Amino acid sequence: MDVYLDTGEEPDKPRTRIQEINRSAILVAALDVFSIHGFRGSTVDQIAQRAGMSKPNLLYYFRRKQDIYRAVLESILADWLAPLEALDAEGDPIEELRRYISLKMRMSADNTAASRLFANEVLAGAPVIGEFLATHLKELVLRKAAVIGHWVQSGRLAPIDPVHLIFTIWATTQHYADFDAQIRAVLGQQIDRPGYREQAAQAVLSIILNGIRPR
Repeated sequence: MDVYLDTGEEPDKPRTRIQEINRSAILVAALDVFSIHGFRGSTVDQIAQRAGMSKPNLLYYFRRKQDIYRAVLESILADWLAPLEALDAEGDPIEELRRYISLKMRMSADNTAASRLFANEVLAGAPVIGEFLATHLKELVLRKAAVIGHWVQSGRLAPIDPVHLIFTIWATTQHYADFDAQIRAVLGQQIDRPGYREQAAQAVLSIILNGIRPR
């Protein structure tokens, strides 16, 4: 599924290798800055400094701070929606959902900044990505919910609501990024011990998959 938000760039104009490298550096730096300071508290100067380039050089790639913010969200959405898009109607339901949940847990753990930035955007009313959520995201969710619904109807999964299963997977997996401080307050140094991530992933998999196995 292609994800495109209007970032003010020329999407059909091919970029050189150095342009791709610089653009990627800007987006990585912007994610760090936006996740710490929020959209309003961040500046182009901060992003340029974090990216290791001058402000005029950064503005060659993005005209405004809003354009950088949109591009960062576009990148996050593309990464996060790919595993859901890959859910295979012809595959084994439990294994397909196991793969999806595992990928979501790994992505949440590996990029907490992206998860928090996305959560903040949604909590603010999704001013930048609202239209995307109501169109492209909705279409994808309903399409994959139909796949899950077919698995339910064929007796390959327990009778569950497919859309709310997807919501549950999102809420559970992204909780480990968005509420990291709360989890640390409860579990303390256990979070930093070897094997913690695998243990957490296995717990989530057991809870969700055991709840949806056919009775």
